[in-house]
Amino acid sequence: MAGQTTILLLDDSFRFSCSEAVLCFNKCCRDLNQFLTPYDILRLKNRLGIPSDLFLKKYTSAHTGPGSGLPIISLKFDYASQYKCPFVTPSGCSVYEDRPSSCRTYPLARILTRSRETGNITEQYILLKEPHCLGFNHGQMQTVREWIESQGIAVYNEMNDLLMDIISLKNRLMPGSSINDKSRRIFNMACYNLDAFRSHIFQKGTLNDLNLDIDILNAVKNDDVALLKLGMNWIKQVLFNNKSIPSI
Repeated sequence: MAGQTTILLLDDSFRFSCSEAVLCFNKCCRDLNQFLTPYDILRLKNRLGIPSDLFLKKYTSAHTGPGSGLPIISLKFDYASQYKCPFVTPSGCSVYEDRPSSCRTYPLARILTRSRETGNITEQYILLKEPHCLGFNHGQMQTVREWIESQGIAVYNEMNDLLMDIISLKNRLMPGSSINDKSRRIFNMACYNLDAFRSHIFQKGTLNDLNLDIDILNAVKNDDVALLKLGMNWIKQVLFNNKSIPSI
């Protein structure tokens, strides 16, 4: 049976709580398609203390987005164990503090719409009530805004919106087509393989022609968030001829 969905605004309320006290605990961590954003990957690979290329090889699969034609990354599940998340344990999520944005937003899903007339962005959330989930019988009533704050979602939304800008730009300039192999390598490196991107900047001089400010270079040398912001700005410039100066 399919779940029920309800559209909520930031100040609309819902009831939900997930803990070991809920009988369906951990059931939502299996049998699903879990896509990872660049910021998800950044947080997870740092949480595990491994380089981004190793994280990608061990824990993910690569695909092409059917709508955007851009590379997307999904979490690789244990196929022998009901497609279980590799980070779930009997006591819960082993990477909980750095869990992906879709996990921490659940049971909500975020939707952004942009007005063609004004360019203004409207933020809405879908409340998804799945038949197996008993969390709706627990917890206190709270607004969407309160849920965003309690789950630490705001920083994920901010970083994920940078990716949405790239997707929007690509769909506007190259609708219905995939990017070429060279562009795909650039996209994968600057979005997903941050350690390789840093190496290309400082050891191979990949961004030398941009004459980046010394403050930017100092920031991205040790700060993955600054590096990811630079990478996504660089993608817009190199792949889609967006003339904005890469920044962080």
